[in-house]
Amino acid sequence: MKRLALALAAFVLMAAGNPATETEHTVKEGETLSGIAERAEVPATVIAAANGLVEPYDVRVGQVLSIPRQRSHVVRRGETGFAIAIDYGVPFDLIAVANGLEPPYNIRVGQKLIIPAFSTRPIPPAPVRDRPFFRAPHDGAALLGFQRTADGKGHEGIDYAVKTGDMVRASASGKVVYAQEDSGRFGPLVVLDHGNGWRTRYGHLARATVKLGDFVQAGERIGIAGQGGEAKRPELHFDILKDNTPVDPARLIGRRGTR
Repeated sequence: MKRLALALAAFVLMAAGNPATETEHTVKEGETLSGIAERAEVPATVIAAANGLVEPYDVRVGQVLSIPRQRSHVVRRGETGFAIAIDYGVPFDLIAVANGLEPPYNIRVGQKLIIPAFSTRPIPPAPVRDRPFFRAPHDGAALLGFQRTADGKGHEGIDYAVKTGDMVRASASGKVVYAQEDSGRFGPLVVLDHGNGWRTRYGHLARATVKLGDFVQAGERIGIAGQGGEAKRPELHFDILKDNTPVDPARLIGRRGTR
């Protein structure tokens, strides 16, 4: 009997800590948000939004994260929408919107209702940063770095070695404010606006894969690498501007803004 009780207790503990079903997760040593999201089968951006995280989505050991999960419920005889909402602890108006219900909110036996993710935990305010978290747009070696002279001349970014056809990634999330196939010197060129005066430019592309007005997430493809414009070999020109003034990308890539 004692063994059975221990086995049941172990089962309950395993179920409570099951990454595929848990609604809260305590961060352990070595864990990252992306790893937690993959095991939980919930997008990292959804978990980040539910917990007030901003890029680069750092988590700390011991931090308790809400894991928003969408569930479903099959209506049984005698149930009402409001009673179901109370059972799941989710406001009925969210259930109504998720299922396209309108007054008088009639539901029928056997109907499968979506129970949207909802957390009663307060979302902590997102930290204010003075700049985005920039990532390298390509993994190639740097062919030429940032070089500026007192008169403003020189090289205003980093040139990366690429192979024609490589993916070029957005260095940070932002809006496409320029996407032209022939910009002159840089050939196909994409410019992203990240807000607060920050922009990034991606030149010498084979072609852009985004269009004016698109919103892209950090790491998403914005173009195909090539040898556009005046490039003498396949390369990617990348630069970062603050209020239209070039800033050395090597000083910013992989580094956080102040809070």
